[in-house]
Amino acid sequence: MSTNVNVPALPESVADATVLSWHKKPGDSVRRDENLVDLETDKVVLEVPATVDGVLGQISAAEGETVLAGDLLCVIESGKGAATAESAVKQTAEEAQSAATAGDEPILTPAVRRLVREMNIDPRKVKGTGKDGRILKSDITTYIDSAESEPAPVKQPAAVMHQESDITQSVMVGDRPEQRVPMTRLRARIAERLLEAQHNAAILTTFNEVNLQAVNELRARYKDKFLKDHEVRLGFMSFFIKAAVEALKSFPLVNATIDGQDIVYHGYYDIGIAVGSPRGLVVPILRDADQLGFAELEKAVAEFGRKANDGTLSYEELTGGTFTISNGGVYGSMLSTPILNPPQSAILGMHNIQQRPVVVDGEIVIRPMMYLALSYDHRIIDGREAVQFLVTIKNMLEDPTRLLLQI
Repeated sequence: MSTNVNVPALPESVADATVLSWHKKPGDSVRRDENLVDLETDKVVLEVPATVDGVLGQISAAEGETVLAGDLLCVIESGKGAATAESAVKQTAEEAQSAATAGDEPILTPAVRRLVREMNIDPRKVKGTGKDGRILKSDITTYIDSAESEPAPVKQPAAVMHQESDITQSVMVGDRPEQRVPMTRLRARIAERLLEAQHNAAILTTFNEVNLQAVNELRARYKDKFLKDHEVRLGFMSFFIKAAVEALKSFPLVNATIDGQDIVYHGYYDIGIAVGSPRGLVVPILRDADQLGFAELEKAVAEFGRKANDGTLSYEELTGGTFTISNGGVYGSMLSTPILNPPQSAILGMHNIQQRPVVVDGEIVIRPMMYLALSYDHRIIDGREAVQFLVTIKNMLEDPTRLLLQI
């Protein structure tokens, strides 16, 4: 029996998806709920699982193709059909192996075939180290490395260099190599949103610095007990989220958005946490952050980091938000001007903590200092509110008991 696997319903506002990678190839056995293929959208990577046990048959959408909701991705054969599909794939492999022995095109897996096409390599020149001389990805890498150490080849005519837009283009400009790689959908979406923010908002940035001595002492005093009781480390981010929420309560304009000719005031505090991932910057949302304790905030932030690294953030986790916090300090940034995350009106930038000499009570002492940056939309937030908002965050972090007393 044949079972079709189709593109699932896509999130609202997502028109299509791109086939990112297949985890199975025709003839492979699959189990129900096992991930078959990853689909990349503007925001997230969707996993498409098998709906039944069986053998993967025909694949209808190759890697790099654009698909719509409901489009056929592949067919799974079960029962007698599974045995037939497996036999057909085995026969195809044997025929391909015979052709390779006769001096024709060597047998390639779909992943290797795509890599060979992208890098414009003649597979007959690559020595395979896999079973029965099959070419592996590592063989392609070895071949490329050895080719780069040889004299540069003659530049190919322009007509040969022309390829489809979704394929990497490797060219030689004289004796200097260049590689053209298309943006991922996420990277293109990031570029679009950042450009939109620059064009549609009057962005201004104000700066301040905060003495984190009190926060450091509090963390040092309770970090072991906190870890034991809550099974999560007490970091800095929970303090900054708490301080930001309290400041947003005092300055509701910073938590508002512009909708046409109206200002929309939000009576809730959904805080976006900018997280770097292998695919690019993502901003998952902490819903109702004002109702979460320190441990809940730390666990949520840690979970966002793990999901971002694994590419498993859901569309719902990346949608919405009334204010964003970006921590460039984890990468060593000393100072920056963060860009708004539309349609939000402000974003807080954290930076690297450094021991610096400062004056405290008339004496020069060494303290852990951090520069803070608040970028805001000057169309609805005046400089006075922006400066006072940032000073409020500074005051709460320099005296963390304010966070407990909410003063």
